[in-house]
Amino acid sequence: MSTPPSKSVPPFWKTKTMAEMSREEWESLCDSCGKCCCIRLEDEDTGAIYITDVACKLFDPNTCRCGDYANRSKLVPDCVTLTPVNVDQLHWMPQTCGYRLVAEGKDLPEYHHLVSGSRDTIHEVGMSVQDAVTSEILVKEDDIPTRIVIWPGEPDIN
Repeated sequence: MSTPPSKSVPPFWKTKTMAEMSREEWESLCDSCGKCCCIRLEDEDTGAIYITDVACKLFDPNTCRCGDYANRSKLVPDCVTLTPVNVDQLHWMPQTCGYRLVAEGKDLPEYHHLVSGSRDTIHEVGMSVQDAVTSEILVKEDDIPTRIVIWPGEPDIN
């Protein structure tokens, strides 16, 4: 269980740049929504990005965490590792992503564990993909375009 920030001391994400954050602080920005682990498709004509309900083979849909976080880049070569340098360039990241929100100078939502004090809040309010995705191992590649979805908090694709 996380400890919510003190009302008298501003939280680290409001006082530090992303580059100044410790590794622990950086990692804690992840809200475990799992949306970034879902396969995305890009329209070659418009550049529009569409998100699916098909998750990376390493994704655990119950915990909404990577099953092998330490080795993810080796096991999934196209897995993108977020850094303070590239986070503001990754416009495909979910609009509700803690990293994206902080990079854009926005506050974290009430359901984020750093605000609520509980890692369960995001799942309780339905802002994660917990138990709502299928592993890419179980989906034929040709079927992925039929699995485009709009997750809570994300803009309509129309």
